Order: sequence, then C-alpha cells, then structure tokens
Amino acid sequence: MSYLLRVQLPDVPGSLGRLASAIGDAGANIDAIEIVGRDNAANVAIDDVFIAPDPGVMPDSIVSACTSLEGVRVLWISRYAAGGNLFLDLEAVESMTQNPAGAVERLVDVVTQVFRVDWGVHLRRDGDHALIVHGTGAAPEKVPDGVAWPANVEKAQRIDVPAEWEDLVVAGSPLNADELVVVGRRGGPQFLDSEIARLAHLVAMAASLRRNA
Repeated sequence: MSYLLRVQLPDVPGSLGRLASAIGDAGANIDAIEIVGRDNAANVAIDDVFIAPDPGVMPDSIVSACTSLEGVRVLWISRYAAGGNLFLDLEAVESMTQNPAGAVERLVDVVTQVFRVDWGVHLRRDGDHALIVHGTGAAPEKVPDGVAWPANVEKAQRIDVPAEWEDLVVAGSPLNADELVVVGRRGGPQFLDSEIARLAHLVAMAASLRRNA
C-alpha cells in the first residue's frame, strides 16, 4: 500500500534531503515529491510526498521519523492507490484540449489525481438548488435534499458544508453564474491557497475551451 504524505518543512537548502533520509531510514521508498505551496513570510514549503513502505512498516513510524526533524510537521497522511499516475496540471490541460466540447467533463474526470481529492463534480443551478451534471466514481449521485446552491461563489474558494459533513473539506470554482466545478476531500487537509488558484485556472480554461468548441 502506498501513502500520500503532506509535509510542511523549512524552505532552506538541505531540508528535503534530510526528510528523504528520515523516510528511507524509517523503511519506506519515495516514489515522487511535488511542491504544492510556499509561505515566504514563514519561510516554509509544503510538499506532497508519495511513499511506499516496506512490508510490515506502519505509517505511524514514518510520521514519527518525519516529525523528529526540526521544523517539520506532517499535515496529513492518507492511503494512495499504488501505481496511480500523477496528473500534473499540463496533463489535465492536454486532456481537455483533446475534446474541447467535453472539456469540463474531462477536467472533472482527472481532478482526483490533480488535486489529491476523493471526488469531483460538475454542478448546475436549478432554482435555489444544484444538480449534478457529471461526477467521478466516488462522487455523490445527487445533491442531498435541503442543500442549497452555494451562495456568493463568484471565484474559486473553499466552500462551507453542513455540520453533519464536518469531516469533508470542499472547494469550488465557477464556470459561469450557474455552473460550478466542486472537489471534496474526506478528513482533510484543507485546500491550500495555491490549490485554489490552480483550480481557478483549470476551470477557467475548461470554460473557455467549451465556449469556443
């Protein structure tokens, strides 16, 4: 079983090497590392690290090895399908441009890999409510009764959810006044500003491709 580890570490030379050594010493191989955010004011970076522990190695021991390093925090760890392809933003764009008329659906299909989320949906306004036009395999089949169209979502942003969904973090970006692309994670982590900006860029491109198809 592979895992996705989101780590905050000092943005100084040598930090990533020390992290990689600690993970290796704890009994796991690193399959890939992607920088997902930076806080220049705090001088920290946030990285997604894809790891494959050796047989019998528990994820808790890897977390402990990481947090033993000065200035390192593990923000989140989750199972991640072994051998899963990492779709970078440019690969998502390439997928959309292959079928401009279906660009929105193409984007929704790849958001789980691009943003490390559990599901993505394309929503359309229906009065005060929302209809799911297209979703990934793990997405809800319909919007639950009583859940209104998200108010004041005029740009990409984090979206508040009902209290009973407290383990779910959600973000969305509008295609236009009546359509949204929404992504959700169970158990976190919260969406970074850099992820919100990337979502806005990709959704805007999907809307443009569809409009000009």
